[in-house]
Amino acid sequence: MTAVCIRSVGAYAPAFRIEAEEIAEVWGRFEARNIESKAVPDADEDALTMAASACRRALEAAEIDGNDVEWLGFATTTPPLAEEELTPRLASMLGISERAHLQTFTGSTRAGTRAIHSAPSACTALVVASDCPRGEPDDARGHAAGAGAAAFVLDPNGAGSVVEHSEYAAPYPGTRFRRTGSNHIEGIDVTKYERQAFTETLSKAAEAVTADGVTAAAVQAPDGSRPYRAASTLGVERTTIHECATVHELGDTGAASVPLSLARAIDDGHETVLAAAFGSGAGADVLRIEVNGAIPCDCSLTGDRILTYSASLRQQGEITSSGLDTGAAYVSIPSWQRSLPQRHRLVAGRCPDCGALTFPPEGACSGCQMLVEYDPIELWGPGTIETVTEIEQGGAPPEFAAQQARSGSFGVAIIRFERAGERVSLPGQLIEAAAVGDRVVPVIRRVYTQEGIPRYGTKFIPEIR
Repeated sequence: MTAVCIRSVGAYAPAFRIEAEEIAEVWGRFEARNIESKAVPDADEDALTMAASACRRALEAAEIDGNDVEWLGFATTTPPLAEEELTPRLASMLGISERAHLQTFTGSTRAGTRAIHSAPSACTALVVASDCPRGEPDDARGHAAGAGAAAFVLDPNGAGSVVEHSEYAAPYPGTRFRRTGSNHIEGIDVTKYERQAFTETLSKAAEAVTADGVTAAAVQAPDGSRPYRAASTLGVERTTIHECATVHELGDTGAASVPLSLARAIDDGHETVLAAAFGSGAGADVLRIEVNGAIPCDCSLTGDRILTYSASLRQQGEITSSGLDTGAAYVSIPSWQRSLPQRHRLVAGRCPDCGALTFPPEGACSGCQMLVEYDPIELWGPGTIETVTEIEQGGAPPEFAAQQARSGSFGVAIIRFERAGERVSLPGQLIEAAAVGDRVVPVIRRVYTQEGIPRYGTKFIPEIR
């Protein structure tokens, strides 16, 4: 069987952080051991938006675009909708062909490694693990819950190979679960039982994988202590796990936990890496990855926007309403669907006669005023702010009320794009403060939820933060 090969890596983490000391000050304790801070999603971020960001980075690192991807795997335990295939939307955000094979992996924190191992080895595949688990605010799982995403472009020419893989499963109900309809993970809190499930499944899976020469080990991290308990059973040193651990600054990233640490290990230049994932239930995957050559990476995981405890609760919607489910700017789903290329990839139209750009690409040409059949052109990339204003509390359209309640006022701007000597301007929402003349870049975020359906589109952040 041909090995799955890693060609490039992309990783993303939200910019917001809350420090363990801040949580401890409120509750009088911090129960997620050896976690110093954790990443907190913005009010309009979720597993799908983080996946899109990580995938964009991996594709750009590989110097290919979405149209080159033949297989897409999306792994998460926190899909924004319990039932609906989300990979078609992710594919649309990335420009992946409607003919590509799409697959979702969920239901377990082991989903990330299952997606990597399941990817076909003979074509160009894109695998992303993205997660933002939640727990009760006053328990260890809530204290640990973080967020992040890691993506890998896989194809036969990749310099990193999954040379060995083994898995093992044994029934251990209740070590970690989320009830139907709930947003919060739970556990039975029987420490000895949970540790046994973790170490037994990982050690059994590791028996068939060579640990010799491993310099970094990406191990499942529900907190900052558990992965190190598996060191001896995996045949590695504790320092080998610490080499690439992301849990200490990002928290528990669920299905993205091992992929994020694997991404860091590759980005740091490690040539032999062990990836060991655990999923409650219980099962484990252990992979040995060997790197023989350069793997381009874009793995910036830093965050510099520190939250207070109350701000983090507000941002995550713990103390705000879910918002209105209708509004003056109602757009039907069929109308929204027809505009997805513009919302997901900023697809404008180039006039075949005069070359002028028009956005959205419909109606008469903005240059020659003729009705033409536009040539599609993606504006995705930097633009320049021409005008900007800020929407204060109470000034937002009803469909944005929920976002404003969670994240406060936000900016809106007219942004100019210049492509091949032509220019076009369009309105956009800003995620962070920016001024006229600033350069901004697009990102995918949740726009609002209407009729129970999250709607995603492009927003903008400063090019240099």
